[in-house]
Amino acid sequence: MNYPKFYDSVEIIKVKDPLSNVLGAFESGAYEFSYLDVVKSAGHSCPTVAGAYLMTLVALKELYPNERAIRGDIKVEFKESLTDGVAGVIGNVITQITGATDKSGFKGLNEKFARHSLMKFASNIESSVRFTRVDNKKSVDVFYDSSKIPPNQEMQPLMQKMIKGLATPSELKKFGDLWQERVAEIFENIDSVIKTKEV
Repeated sequence: MNYPKFYDSVEIIKVKDPLSNVLGAFESGAYEFSYLDVVKSAGHSCPTVAGAYLMTLVALKELYPNERAIRGDIKVEFKESLTDGVAGVIGNVITQITGATDKSGFKGLNEKFARHSLMKFASNIESSVRFTRVDNKKSVDVFYDSSKIPPNQEMQPLMQKMIKGLATPSELKKFGDLWQERVAEIFENIDSVIKTKEV
């Protein structure tokens, strides 16, 4: 499996999942998500997928500064509705990592370990996403702005040729390389694209 090598340098997200432990999937319920895991699930790597991963990474480090985040115990809120912009794409990535879903998630075992109703859209918040620990109600607002890392000027004409079916194989390769270069720059400039605020 070949992929851009910067995927391997992205900080992994460590979680502890009580349900996973109870059902014998992972010892002590401890496991990790890498950016590569998320890319495989999404089917692609882009500024939106990268942003969703980064927002989750940064938020969970603030909410759980000295321990693994507890998967299934994190509420997630979006300012946008589910069908607005890329909210659904971001939600899918965050769901994969946190377990939080709106209505489609796991209903629980005798009222324990439920993940449904932990994700809400069209919330009255100002940030891109708000993450809240269910146990202690601590929240953090996360703001993501990928425009801080503009695309290479060569990408637009290459995209037009690709859309029209006129791009050569070498041009398609060039477009993909430039696309991933921008994603890599986003990860290299976390402090520029991500801001947080405790609520």
